[in-house]
Amino acid sequence: MIAVLACVLGISVLGGRIATAESSRPNFVIVFTDDQGYADLSCFGGTHVSTPRIDQMAAEGARLTNFYAGAPLCTPSRAALMTGCYPRRVDMATGSDFTVLLASDSKGLHPDEVTIAEVLKQAGYATGMFGKWHLGDQVEFLPTRQGFDEFFGLPYSHDIAPHHPRQKHFGFPPLPLLEGEDAIEMNPDPDFLTKRITERAVRFIEVHKDEPFFLYVPHPIPHGPLGASPEFVAQAPEELQQKLAKDGNRINYGTRRKLFPQAISEIDWSVGQILDALKSNGVDENTLVIFTTDNGPTAGKATPLRGKKGTTFEGGQRVPAVFRWPGKIAAGQTINEMVTAMDIFPTLAGLAGGEVPSDRVIDGKDIWPVLTEQAASPHETFYYFSDNDLKAVRSGKWKLHLSLPQKANAKTPPIPALYDLESDIGEKHDVMAEHPEVVSRLRSYVDAFQNELAQNSRPAATADDPKPLSKRSP
Repeated sequence: MIAVLACVLGISVLGGRIATAESSRPNFVIVFTDDQGYADLSCFGGTHVSTPRIDQMAAEGARLTNFYAGAPLCTPSRAALMTGCYPRRVDMATGSDFTVLLASDSKGLHPDEVTIAEVLKQAGYATGMFGKWHLGDQVEFLPTRQGFDEFFGLPYSHDIAPHHPRQKHFGFPPLPLLEGEDAIEMNPDPDFLTKRITERAVRFIEVHKDEPFFLYVPHPIPHGPLGASPEFVAQAPEELQQKLAKDGNRINYGTRRKLFPQAISEIDWSVGQILDALKSNGVDENTLVIFTTDNGPTAGKATPLRGKKGTTFEGGQRVPAVFRWPGKIAAGQTINEMVTAMDIFPTLAGLAGGEVPSDRVIDGKDIWPVLTEQAASPHETFYYFSDNDLKAVRSGKWKLHLSLPQKANAKTPPIPALYDLESDIGEKHDVMAEHPEVVSRLRSYVDAFQNELAQNSRPAATADDPKPLSKRSP
């Protein structure tokens, strides 16, 4: 049974919990990038990128090395973050007829689902989102209907647009840039997405500095097609700059893929702008800032993990995460406990004095004790899904894949495999034969979870006669 994390406004510090008096309730900032791998930060071992501001954030806070996105793909991962639930539980593990939601999909996050924005808004927070949503593009599914006072950004990934390499197959409509629920621009330039989103995030901090606020910044980058502002493109090799200039207005995915270091540098700049805004507006010491990403990489790296975006190997779902709150989270920590993006919902709700819904199962746990008291993970297990299919389970150091292809394009049937992640983080050595008792225990967890999930799942919503947002205007 999931405990209700209810706090009474005005209580004092108790057991590591922060006081939640009206005047001292903390602000929250979540920077959530797209397709950024485990090694795509300098502070996580990346030598192909430079991220001094995020590295500084890690030095002033905690680096979480066993942090899991809720899924290895965009839509389900975001559903997990917003609801604190496994995507399968809320029927958001796939789009209607594709692995993620596409333009004019009839499916969306059900309005009856309670998002972290709704919990915080009810607790008296100003709520703003600037970036990519991807939980339904019909008006009834937009962020403004799910707890956000302000929204500026994209309804889904910026490759769901006419410039997509497989446009003849998909036939995507123009990509709308939204202000609230209105399309204010079509096919925005990917080179300026990070900058424009950052400017809006900084403005939100300036406007709401005198009240508790929740700022959600889900950057569309570094999902392809990669983009970066001119000042960052100017840092790229001369040959790449020439190729980009030759492409002109044509979005060449292959050429832009080489912009990865510059795209990450601009993400790092964005984090710096947000941190600077918190300080200049006098709210830095009362703000918890979280940096993480939605799933593993496509253009980036997940070293030393195996796999990438879309897979249930570690590289698909174990992602970099940094938590910073001066004076509350000890500086320079490395936390190795297993935690998830789903835990953010109940953790922030508890800190804000909000309530996690008690009428439904929430899979996330309050990890504030993990962040502040060196407590153990509240999770006995973590489950990995590919679409709606449960593919693997982790418990402690053990990870059981229920079925893995023996070779790429192999005609032989998939086989299970067991890995000791403590000694084999790269999932290279199957030790299933040596530990039958571990396999049996993990299989029992899978069976129990499958049965529980069947009894406690909730439907997504379906819109009647869905239409492209590009047909809407202010």
